[in-house]
Amino acid sequence: MSKPDVRPPATFGREWPLALAVITLTLALLGKGWIATALEQPALLLTLLAIICSVILAAAIAIVRHADILAHRLGEPAGTLLLTLAVTGLEVAMVAFVMSTGVDKPALARDTMFAVVMLVLNGFLGLALLLGGLRHREQQYNLQSANAFLVMILPLTVLGLVLPSYTRATPGATLSTFQMVFLSIMSVGIYAVFLFVQNRRHRAFFIAPEEVADVVATESGDPSARSTLFHAVMLGLYGLPLVLLAKQMAAPLDAVVIKLGAPPALGGFVMAVLVLTPESIAAIRAALADRLQRSVNILLGSVLASIGLTIPLVIAVALATGRTLVLGLDAVDTIMLLLTLVTSLLTFSLPRTNVLLGCVHLLLFGAYLMLMFER
Repeated sequence: MSKPDVRPPATFGREWPLALAVITLTLALLGKGWIATALEQPALLLTLLAIICSVILAAAIAIVRHADILAHRLGEPAGTLLLTLAVTGLEVAMVAFVMSTGVDKPALARDTMFAVVMLVLNGFLGLALLLGGLRHREQQYNLQSANAFLVMILPLTVLGLVLPSYTRATPGATLSTFQMVFLSIMSVGIYAVFLFVQNRRHRAFFIAPEEVADVVATESGDPSARSTLFHAVMLGLYGLPLVLLAKQMAAPLDAVVIKLGAPPALGGFVMAVLVLTPESIAAIRAALADRLQRSVNILLGSVLASIGLTIPLVIAVALATGRTLVLGLDAVDTIMLLLTLVTSLLTFSLPRTNVLLGCVHLLLFGAYLMLMFER
């Protein structure tokens, strides 16, 4: 005799991060004078920044929860794609909104995209491979999926973050209007081709054969009693206050960078950490559950979506507002980027992963953090 469904009724109690985000945003908008005072007092400034970052992180975790439920219902690989696009869309909107208002931040988009690559391909990927290897010794995945991701990530990152430092049409690490438009079209085109391949032409590339049964079994138990429409609406409701809170975070973060003598790239790194941490936790949990294919889809997919969507949007913002957009990395960051890409290609040239590969990526992440503060 089958057991009755004892799942507790759905309530709005779990949506407290939304109320917290709205309240925090309201207080920030009404208390601009108090915020201006806090900018002159280091202790109060750090407290203010910590509060805003904590609220953004809590709301981002809630967004991932709703996106994960929708992903659960859609199945692989469409479900993971939805989860990736929800988080990446939030990141892109935050960067574009902060970049288009207030003090000119020509390098914000570049720093954020570079931080995403370093954080995901070295930090979170290294942690997933290390923990998965410690628990399962070796882990399998679909080699074709990783190759498909990397063959898209490599040209996008090099053209978007390396090439601008070597073009001659404009001074510095910038592009001419024609070059920016071409790069935007190319980024959109590459990502559109990838979406077609992932969801139509070669869906099997992104599902490990030995995981198909597990995926089907997992999808049979729905983790939510709420409708699909409810979770889709909640994604939108969470997204708006988060984007507006990112604008309120910009001034305190800039002040912290100046007062503490921190590197300017810290702003992009903080934004990447806040947005990507909840999604990456899901990838690490998948690796611990010996579902490395889902980790690959989430982590490599987030890098590809971040670069592919951020480049055209920030270029559109720069052209519309007349603001300078610095995309090219300096020599040190270029070396770290190319080293990370080559290491990732070697990592995913093998049919199995282990702790050695995870340790190498984590060491590269440590080098990135060191170089951020000491050149």
